Amino acid sequence: MGNNRGDFTLPGEAGYEALTLKLAEKWGADVIRDSDGTKLSDKITSSGYDIYSTLCLIRSDLEWARQNIDKLQQNFLMSFPVIAEGEEVNISPLKGYFKEQFMINTYDDPKEFWQVFDRTTGKEVALSDWEFDAKTETVTIKHTKKWHEYTVNFLAIRIWEEISMYNHITNDWGEKPHLMAVEPRYKEVQEHILDWLKKWCETHPETTVVRFTSMFYNFAWFWGEDKKQRNIFSDWGSYDFTVNPIALRAFEKEKGYKMTSEDFVQQGRYNATHNAPTRKYREWMDFVNAFVVDFGKECVDLVHQYGKKAYVFYDDSWIGVEPYGKRFSEFGFDGLIKCVFSGFEVRLCGHAQGIETRELRLHPYLFPTGLSGEPTFAEGGNPTLDAKRFWKSVRRALLRKPVDRIGLGGYLHLVEPFPDFCDYIEKLTDEFRMLKALHQEASPYVVPCKIAILTAWGPLRSWTCSGHFHENLKRDLMHVLEALAGLPVEVRFLNFDEIKEKGIPNDIKVLINAGEKNSAWSGGFYWEDEIIIETISEWVNKGGSFIG
Repeated sequence: MGNNRGDFTLPGEAGYEALTLKLAEKWGADVIRDSDGTKLSDKITSSGYDIYSTLCLIRSDLEWARQNIDKLQQNFLMSFPVIAEGEEVNISPLKGYFKEQFMINTYDDPKEFWQVFDRTTGKEVALSDWEFDAKTETVTIKHTKKWHEYTVNFLAIRIWEEISMYNHITNDWGEKPHLMAVEPRYKEVQEHILDWLKKWCETHPETTVVRFTSMFYNFAWFWGEDKKQRNIFSDWGSYDFTVNPIALRAFEKEKGYKMTSEDFVQQGRYNATHNAPTRKYREWMDFVNAFVVDFGKECVDLVHQYGKKAYVFYDDSWIGVEPYGKRFSEFGFDGLIKCVFSGFEVRLCGHAQGIETRELRLHPYLFPTGLSGEPTFAEGGNPTLDAKRFWKSVRRALLRKPVDRIGLGGYLHLVEPFPDFCDYIEKLTDEFRMLKALHQEASPYVVPCKIAILTAWGPLRSWTCSGHFHENLKRDLMHVLEALAGLPVEVRFLNFDEIKEKGIPNDIKVLINAGEKNSAWSGGFYWEDEIIIETISEWVNKGGSFIG
């Protein structure tokens, strides 16, 4: 292929074969992929292009999931608070939550995992002072104090997988089935997933790359019953959706202590990445990561046995994958794909180790509306302007750190009324190939001033504040990262434990600590350690520059 061909992944669509092949030629695609809600026809898969097939193993077999509700994924929720007006309070734990997403776990004994709290005093209510009625789905609390606020931490089964739910509602899929996510810690689930994947590989010889979207656990995303306030809690890096009775019991057996519901609920703050992580939460994350890598490797190895490559999507069900973690290379993935709006996300993908191919999925996604509900490929939308705005930020970071490929996703037919968008993507893909060629010729200039970002997370959360730029506008560090993404400086990420144990590396000239008080980004409780304060103060006294 010439300079204007290759390194681009096109979302194809059955029923629009002529459009698919026309744009594959126009945009210089070498790969055609399916997307959530689309399929590729034989005419497309036999057209001479490599084929990416999107797989989400945890929601791959709806009928099996429906027959095994007790093996669906779960999480802890905190009920909406109720103020006591007497000595007894009744709470419907699920009230206020989206009942198409959640149902109460009535399979396991509530007294084993649930907790009830007097939030006014912060004290847990004794097990003997509350009961759960499974028929009415009500918790009755006795001996309550008048005007005190009470909540229930309870286990909820998720009966609608989050990405399916979002895509379904965004695109008004009507009667299309609600997909469910199974819990892979159960041996029966593991056996079913591997058997399903084996059969899938055998019946899809045309697929050259299996695009795992992603592995087993989605980032936390709680929806509310009120349509005007759907988003109760979401966090791109939260492990709150990895909770399940089988995991809680296994953790206690392995570690020798128990994770409680409150370790996850955190007074309703949950384990947002913005909170400085506790030791217990870090150990839970490591516990989950070990499992995801072990079982994930089995899935990747199976794909490789059929001569296919395995890529993983660095979004959606990416929890436990941890591309910046110590085990990532053990998966054996061939590629990593990251959706990007901004420059820092380019760096997040570009610096990941342990894979051969790094690919960016650009925005706008080919949906009628964007993530905030604004029109995109719909009346009132301007996808060309959106693409220009996003590419401006992405291109700036690509000048500093290259990736191997770019692509789009979604419903290709939506671009037909927007010929200017089609023309702009042609220009954009040529620019990307030019930038890639420049990096192949030489490395960009770097100022001799290495910068370190100091957070409670350190390297594990390199180049991120957990989520997209528009979701973190109030985070100081988000703006710092976006600025650094295109600057000619080398950036390293440190955590407080590292500098306490080893000191600040000799080659660091500037140390940036940017975040609101008590957050993970500023460090939170780590600043209570006098050794850390002494270490940084001594380093500054010797000529280091501290910005914070």
